[in-house]
Amino acid sequence: MKKTAWANFYIALDAVLVNKLRSVLTALGIIFGVSAVIAMLAIGNGAQQEILEQIKLVGVNNIIITPIVEQNEEEVLEASAIAAEKNQFSPGLSMLDMESLQKVLPSIARISPEILLETYIIKNGVRRSAKLVGVNNDYFSLANFNIASGQHFNEFQMKNGEPVCIIGKGLQTRFFSQESPIGKMIKVGPHWLKVVGVLEPRVISKKSIENLGIRDYNMDVYTPLQTMLIRYENRALVTNEMLQQGGGDVGGNVIIIGGGGESEDAPRKNVNYHQLDRIVVQVGATEQLNATADVIARLLERRHYGMVDFEITIPELLLKQQQRTKNIFNVVLGAIAGISLLVGGIGIMNIMLASVMERIKEIGLRLSIGAKKQDIVLQFLFEAVMISVSGGIIGVLLGISMAIIISSIAEIPTIVSVGSVLISFGVAAAVGLIFGIAPARKAASQNPITSLRYE
Repeated sequence: MKKTAWANFYIALDAVLVNKLRSVLTALGIIFGVSAVIAMLAIGNGAQQEILEQIKLVGVNNIIITPIVEQNEEEVLEASAIAAEKNQFSPGLSMLDMESLQKVLPSIARISPEILLETYIIKNGVRRSAKLVGVNNDYFSLANFNIASGQHFNEFQMKNGEPVCIIGKGLQTRFFSQESPIGKMIKVGPHWLKVVGVLEPRVISKKSIENLGIRDYNMDVYTPLQTMLIRYENRALVTNEMLQQGGGDVGGNVIIIGGGGESEDAPRKNVNYHQLDRIVVQVGATEQLNATADVIARLLERRHYGMVDFEITIPELLLKQQQRTKNIFNVVLGAIAGISLLVGGIGIMNIMLASVMERIKEIGLRLSIGAKKQDIVLQFLFEAVMISVSGGIIGVLLGISMAIIISSIAEIPTIVSVGSVLISFGVAAAVGLIFGIAPARKAASQNPITSLRYE
């Protein structure tokens, strides 16, 4: 039985090699179908991995509250009229808002206020622009930041506004390439800060930075929130500069009207009056996100005397929606690739049927010298499977190459998984087997005498 099967295999192999061009053209449908499946699944896996990385960057179950500084003139004038009637003005996003949220919402697991300041760093005569971020220790947990060396801020440093900082890995590479930065001093803006920790590096793609509006964390300096408020900037305080600017204000939205005889129709400038640049709230469960966000919006609106000068976003839900969209896109692309495989299978069946008609005399000769119908079936099945399997192998190589090319040219992350290769190759082999049955049975059903007389 094994010898007979091998004999049929060799006959089929010889038939495929004799008709090389026809075999290659027959296999093209399988080749492009398999390569398309692998490339599409690689793009889908890469997109999913990118989404997971983005979720890690923004944290899990987080609600982000940001102030609205720039408002159009109509909104400012309307709010001005309402505020003038009530003689009440919005204090802006502040530490008092954060404390109120902590008291009112039991669903809050962590809360992290942030103040961001554009500044510069000087070390050994080297100066570069940087961002100084005032945070508490919850910030690092919410953003999944780990300390590579050193330690987090202690309670004394946070309460008393000590001149200390934690730097990103990129700053260590830039300013402390030959030494450990722990315990060293670095000038950030007008003040010297002592480095107490260095964060582990974070790999962030350009696309993630653009999509999420995040910055390169590896180049940031982090200092306790009280240090930022005491030593750098506290926008909740009224300063001489604010008084000198003059003009009215709507909840801190300073409307500056220039001197020198400028009219009241002069352009108005929105000034950031918010003490905080961001509050990140983490809730205990995903199911509580929408309800908690609704309560936060109501509470802050009351505290800001009806002026909605803040914005609430839930990045995880946005990212999950983006993931669902990409999944639908991947299903559509996978279906198109699957149709290519189906068309390739139909092509195999069509060519094999044509091959049966061309080789009727050969089939009759084999049957007349003792070959069984089973042998004829195996011969044509072997031919169909060989074409589809060889096409599958070429398609796998082409698909992997396409994934690499797409990743390098379009800057789209692609991940070729073993599962996608096995699935596409298995489908290719199955297509050859399934669509080769009908031609094989047609060949085996030929009458030997009639076949020998066939011209």
